[in-house]
Amino acid sequence: MTQDAPDFIEQGGVKLAYRRTPGDAGRAGPARAGIVWLGGFHSDMLGEKATVLHARAQAAGHAFVRFDYLGHGESGGAFADGTIGRWREDALAVIDQLTDGPLVLVGSSMGGWMALLVALARPERVKALVLLAPAPDFTDKLMWASFDESQRRQIMEEGAWTRPSDYDPAGYPITRDLIVEGRQWNVLDGEIAIDAPVRILQGGLDPDVPWTHSLDLADKLRSSDVVWSLIKDGDHRLSRPQDIERMVATVLDVAGMVDSLAAS
Repeated sequence: MTQDAPDFIEQGGVKLAYRRTPGDAGRAGPARAGIVWLGGFHSDMLGEKATVLHARAQAAGHAFVRFDYLGHGESGGAFADGTIGRWREDALAVIDQLTDGPLVLVGSSMGGWMALLVALARPERVKALVLLAPAPDFTDKLMWASFDESQRRQIMEEGAWTRPSDYDPAGYPITRDLIVEGRQWNVLDGEIAIDAPVRILQGGLDPDVPWTHSLDLADKLRSSDVVWSLIKDGDHRLSRPQDIERMVATVLDVAGMVDSLAAS
């Protein structure tokens, strides 16, 4: 059902893979909020969190879309050609072409940054966000800040450095364009003009996104309806059964809140 072959849209000369299911069109009253999954850096839409959430959201009657950015998963293009701005454009193309009505965005890691950028660009569509170990500004404030001088020199002078990864034995390239272009999309340097409800789930043992990073995000959001939850023994992936159940419950609760507001 949700793991069948993907469909594709074209964005900037590249085919982006996606999976989409409709909502409960037969329900009386306004349509339920749609849900969009925005994945992380160097991840894809076939991960367990996205797959489980898709099935559970569909069962609850919500339209659901998940997709792969350029250079990720089943989409075309080379990972090394990706930048924050390009992946933002991919997310906006998916939102604009494949969804309608009010939306709940669910962003994991880099997807949290993408969700924030989409909400800033489409405030009339995005009615709530659920962010899992969100990593806004990570190319600058987490990656670049942690690199030593030799790594920085290689990136700037040679154009790329291959970063080792626990998730990929071959590692993955960190390019000069990724670092330099990413700075124009930083959001943590001032107030973030998002007024929609935001829920943040953060692992206390996350080695990639410190809990202080997402707490800073919670503080910078203009919305007064922000709930930041620390899962003290949780890691970055938040993929244990109990973590996934917490995520699903949070997303469906927020989507229900959006539905109630639409019906009132």
